Amino acid sequence: MFNKSFVGVALAVLLVAFVSIGSALDYCKMEKKNIVETAVAAGSFKTLVKAVQAADLVETLSGEGPFTVFAPTDDAFAKIPAETLEALVNDKEKLTAVLTYHVVPGKVMASDVVKMKSAKTVNGNALTISVNEGTVKVDNAKVIKTDIVCSNGIIHVIDTVVLPQ
Repeated sequence: MFNKSFVGVALAVLLVAFVSIGSALDYCKMEKKNIVETAVAAGSFKTLVKAVQAADLVETLSGEGPFTVFAPTDDAFAKIPAETLEALVNDKEKLTAVLTYHVVPGKVMASDVVKMKSAKTVNGNALTISVNEGTVKVDNAKVIKTDIVCSNGIIHVIDTVVLPQ
């Protein structure tokens, strides 16, 4: 009824289909990492992660959210003199104030950020947002990467640590 080559091709097509469907299902099962896990995996936020740990904010930033984090890179933290950074890390209250100044409640995508003039942070103070010739700044920090989607929010990468007033 069917020739052998047709059956062979049909079986090969079915095998590829099953493997593809299995891969797609495995992909769907994969969950996005939360904000802290994403920062750890990126490898360029080691100082931020250490600061979040020192301030006991890991559980909060791993929680349900959603949060938008303007995350300074290790290079951003390197701009702060070592003794100033060490003093900050050793003062949990000030450290918490600085870190929570980088966090905005809710999921704020880059397309929304550029329409804003300011954003109230978890700290209670507001970040000033400006857009000039395609460059977005929060306070004095330049946004260098946007819309890193996490399971509990968004990360926007900044080149400078911002400080509450």
